[in-house]
Amino acid sequence: MTGFSLSDLEKIVAERGRSGDSGSWTAKLFAGGQERAAKKFGEEAVETVIAAMQGDKARLTSEAADTLYHLMVVLAVGGVTLDEVMRELEGRTGRSGIAEKAARG
Repeated sequence: MTGFSLSDLEKIVAERGRSGDSGSWTAKLFAGGQERAAKKFGEEAVETVIAAMQGDKARLTSEAADTLYHLMVVLAVGGVTLDEVMRELEGRTGRSGIAEKAARG
């Protein structure tokens, strides 16, 4: 098990996103705004689904990493913290998935 966490990734994304470094992909995504960040996240999510459906474990691992990274960028650009997402998930744990989904409308 690695010592690297989503919290670590969140910090790196925030630092690089605000760096203004022209050589940083993260800074470029931040500069492009939420539309660009969300589009890239969507592309990576689709690639993850394709890899999963093809049963390609190595590609699934790689694409999942890309998807998590781009999700963290979308959250950061949107001003949503990982703690906020985790609190939302925690609040859902006491309900069945069907009941939780029905409660959201």
